Amino acid sequence: MATIQWYPGHMNKARNQLEDKIGLIDVLVEVLDARIPEASRNPMIEELVGNKPHIIILNKADLADPVLTKEWAKKLSGPDKYVLALDSLHNTNMQKLISLVKKAASEKTKKLEARGASNPTIRIALAGIPNCGKSTVINRLVGRNVAEVGNKPGVTKGQRWLRTSANIQVLDTPGILWPKFSDQEVGYKLAAFGAIKDSVFHADDVALYVLKNLREYYAKDLVKFSKLNEDNIANMSDPDLLLAMTEKYGMRDDYDRFSLFMLQRLRKGAIGRITLDRP
Repeated sequence: MATIQWYPGHMNKARNQLEDKIGLIDVLVEVLDARIPEASRNPMIEELVGNKPHIIILNKADLADPVLTKEWAKKLSGPDKYVLALDSLHNTNMQKLISLVKKAASEKTKKLEARGASNPTIRIALAGIPNCGKSTVINRLVGRNVAEVGNKPGVTKGQRWLRTSANIQVLDTPGILWPKFSDQEVGYKLAAFGAIKDSVFHADDVALYVLKNLREYYAKDLVKFSKLNEDNIANMSDPDLLLAMTEKYGMRDDYDRFSLFMLQRLRKGAIGRITLDRP
């Protein structure tokens, strides 16, 4: 399998901009993809947050394995670290997130109120990898479409402050990947769920990686999607299975085309509620 690397210059710029603003922020909200909670965690964000209150959103929870989402929520929570599973695309009610922000910032707001401030503004930053649904979360919080949304990485280009009706100011930041994937599996997972542009990796490599995981953990979903029977799947190698599925879907031997089709179906939840990271 080919090595996946992708770190455009604008991501380094975004990282530096977030670092410059971190002193103005009361709470850092990190948006993860619930299907890859570990792979979608940017280690640079963990460094930036320091000892500030930290909210982790497991977004796209409606597309993830619900059992594993609960396990990840338990594993990722801790002192000053709050976790919320969310389906921001279909859920317009952000009251749970707003309540969590106020809880995380309560120590700061109590100090300001003790000095005479009335209903002080809470400043938060939303950060995360590309295509994790961060812009949708922001639009829900603000109550209107202020952040451009797209089912592809790299839609948000710059930083800006946005105000919500709950007296919370939100710093929108571009999606940030990190300079090097120390574990190539992380690269495959990010590619599988659209955090990396399809043009910079080989779709068949990533499709084969996904197939291997589906066979091990989601065999019933794979049988249904593949249009093959269990014996076929059990006795074929991963490359042979990919070719057999390509033929079943009427794409002859164009496994590159089928690989991209399969990844697109995976991202939309059409194969099943799949989580590739296991706690």
